[in-house]
Amino acid sequence: MACVGFAMAGALSSPAALAKPTTRLVSCGAQDCLLVTGRRPDAATPVRINGHAVDVTGGRRWRLRLPLDTVRRWSARRVRAINIAYEGADADADAGDAELPIGLLGHPIDLASLTISVH
Repeated sequence: MACVGFAMAGALSSPAALAKPTTRLVSCGAQDCLLVTGRRPDAATPVRINGHAVDVTGGRRWRLRLPLDTVRRWSARRVRAINIAYEGADADADAGDAELPIGLLGHPIDLASLTISVH
């Protein structure tokens, strides 16, 4: 019975048990920003978004407001997620991809007209 308790405690504290990072659109002054939140293995572990080192606030639970212009510069067109990694951590501790709000990096479509027919 004690072995099961140790195994469960180890699983909960392992880097693979970290919650997946999340994103949402927020206002930050005169511009819009992407609020990115996540959990890292240690409060001192540096965070990278799409390969760029970023300064986050918080400890193991961190957050960052990233201007949309920066997100667009760091991302390919029409991507649906950003990559979040922890510097110097094992590959198992990488957070992976955080889904972006739908249509955030898509291109706008101008409609000249919209026809709706009733059948």
